[in-house]
Amino acid sequence: MRWALGVEYDGTQYCGWQSQPGLRSVEGDLALAIASVADHDVDIVCGGRTDAGVHAAGQVVHFDTHAKRSMYAWMQGVNANLGEFVSVCWARPVENFFHARYSALRRHYRYTIFNRRARSALAARRSAWVAQPLDAALMQEGAMPLIGEHDFSAFRASECQSRSPIRRVEMIRVVREEDFLHIDVTANAFLHHMVRNMAGLLISVGRGERSVAHVVDILDGRDRRRNAPTAPPEGLSLRAIDYPAAFRLPARSGMIATS
Repeated sequence: MRWALGVEYDGTQYCGWQSQPGLRSVEGDLALAIASVADHDVDIVCGGRTDAGVHAAGQVVHFDTHAKRSMYAWMQGVNANLGEFVSVCWARPVENFFHARYSALRRHYRYTIFNRRARSALAARRSAWVAQPLDAALMQEGAMPLIGEHDFSAFRASECQSRSPIRRVEMIRVVREEDFLHIDVTANAFLHHMVRNMAGLLISVGRGERSVAHVVDILDGRDRRRNAPTAPPEGLSLRAIDYPAAFRLPARSGMIATS
């Protein structure tokens, strides 16, 4: 039987989602916890890999098992074997053709900036600190050329392994909430460091260092070297992954927002 899990985590303690020899990963901790309940090793597949220090409020994974457990037993049993920084929010049996990655329709990320002259002791793990004032309206204007289907070569990391740089961005919204500034991005899929590179460029626009026209030049130029520095990982969280309704997975309201 194939099972899907909804997972949230604080990525501060981890080398990222993917297991790496000698390093602590979300995948590694979660696989061990599931295996403890299933009584056998499992391979897990996630809907969206996250980098070191990146958080998730709406990660989705699947795994196959011959163990017979209830939804409640999977959720509570796995959580009993996890540390405080990872939690399974729900468990559902799914059809064998469900795939956490390939069945996804779109993914939602949020980049959070703490925008105040003084740093925050409370927000440091969940946001990137920018001391200089940022113009949210100007950042929103700068984000508009990035919406649509484009070649995002200028926004991908050099180690990105995706075969194609083409992605379809459905929405980018820049919203200020007092000292916090959120950049919400929705796309069918993302390249490695794509959101953090978008955030880095929009931060430079918000500071007045680059113009909106410069955003268009960066996108059209397809040269990562001309783009702004990559924004820090702690501001990024995977908010949700959308799947076809036929899979009957819980709504996003089942997750806790990371910021």
